[in-house]
Amino acid sequence: MSHFPEHSSKELTSHFFRSEYGKLVAVITRYLGNNNVQTAEDIVQETLLKATEHWEIKGVPENPKAWLYTTAKNLSLNILKRQKYQRDYASSMPDKQLSEQVIPFSEELIADSQLKMMFACCHESIPENSQIALVLKILSGFSIGEIADAFFSNRETINKRLVRGRKQLRQLNLEIHDKAVLNQRLDAVLKIIYLLFNEGYLPSSKNQVIRFDLCLEAIRLAQLLEHSDIISQKTEVYALLSLMYFNVSRFQSRVSEKGEIIDLKEQDRTLWDMESIQTGSQYLQLATESAVVSKYIIMATISANHCVSTSYQTTNWIQILTLYDQLLKLEASPIIHLNRAVALAEVEGYQSALESLQQLGESTDINNYFLYYFTLAELYKKNRQLGRAQEAYHKALQLANNPRDKELLQKKLDFLVPDL
Repeated sequence: MSHFPEHSSKELTSHFFRSEYGKLVAVITRYLGNNNVQTAEDIVQETLLKATEHWEIKGVPENPKAWLYTTAKNLSLNILKRQKYQRDYASSMPDKQLSEQVIPFSEELIADSQLKMMFACCHESIPENSQIALVLKILSGFSIGEIADAFFSNRETINKRLVRGRKQLRQLNLEIHDKAVLNQRLDAVLKIIYLLFNEGYLPSSKNQVIRFDLCLEAIRLAQLLEHSDIISQKTEVYALLSLMYFNVSRFQSRVSEKGEIIDLKEQDRTLWDMESIQTGSQYLQLATESAVVSKYIIMATISANHCVSTSYQTTNWIQILTLYDQLLKLEASPIIHLNRAVALAEVEGYQSALESLQQLGESTDINNYFLYYFTLAELYKKNRQLGRAQEAYHKALQLANNPRDKELLQKKLDFLVPDL
C-alpha cells in the first residue's frame, strides 16, 4: 500500500513497539504457560520501557528488533529462574536447563505462537466483547485507554472484560494439534478481525475519521491466517483480505484536508491506491477459485465494483443491488439492509429506497443507529423532502458519538434550507 499517512520518528518508534508487542507476548506465553499471560505482558512492557530509556540515551541500535528480543528473552529467563516459577515449571521441564535454548525466537515460532494465541482469544467460551479486548491488548499491543476509545467505552469496563477474558484464557490449552478444531473456530476469528477493521474504517467514538492503526492491525492478523499451514480452508481468509484491501484503497479520498468525511460520489478517484486495488483483486481471484459463496466474497465483490468504476455514475448499481440481495439471504442484518438502500436508490429511485428504510426502522432496532437517520436524511434531501431531511439530520446528530460525525451532520444541517 503506497498511500498511508506520514509518521514522525516518535510515531514510527511507537508503531514498531506495537508491531512487536504481540509477537513477544505470544511466544513468551508459550513458555510461561497461558495461565501466566499477564506475566508475559508485564515482561514485554518492561522490555519496551528499557528500550525507550536506553535508546533515548544511546540512540536506536542498528538492529532494534534483535535488541528487543534479547532483552525480553533475558527478562523471561530471570523469571523462570526464580524459585516461585521453578516450582511451577519444574514438572513440565524436568530434563531442561534454564538456558537461552529454552526460549528460541525464530520467525516461524513467533508466527505460530501468535496464531495459536489468536485462536485461544477467540474461543467460544469467551464473550465476544472480551475476545476483541484480548486480541487488541495481547496480540496488538493497544493500551486499555486506546481500546476504550476505539469502542466508546471506559477504562474500567475494558479492564473488567480483560480480567474475565484472561481468567477463561488460563483454562485453555494453547497447543491445539487438532486442525479440525482450529478450522471450526476460524469463523469466530474472522469475525473479530472484521469487527476490528470496521471500527477503524467507521470509528464510533474516536475523534478521527479513520483509525489507520486498527485497519492495518486487522490486515496483519488476517495475513497471519493466510500464511499459516494449519488453516486448511482459506477461501474466507482471502475474501476478507480482499474486502479490506479494496476498502483501504480509498483511504486518501475519503477525508478532506480539513478532516471531513467525503461521500463516495464526491471522492477524487485519482487518489485511490491502485496497488491496494490490485492486491484486493488478487485475493478475490483466490477466493473465487472455490465454488463456495460467502458473505465476505459477496462484500468484496461489491467493493470491487466500486473500485473498478471510473465514476460514481458509471458504477454497475444493478449488479451491486443483486449482490446485496444475495448477501441478505446469507445474513439478513439491518446494516446490510441499510447499505442495500443506497444501491436501491440508484436503481429504482429515492422513494423506493425511502420506503425500504421506513419498513426497516419499524421492524428492527436500527433506528438507534445514527447512520440510519443520516441515510434517511440524504435520501429525503435528494427527493426534495427538505423538512423531513432536517428532522432526520437532527436525530442522527443526537445519536452520533464521534465528534467528527457530529461536525459533519451539523454542517449538513446548516446548509439545508427546509420547506417553509
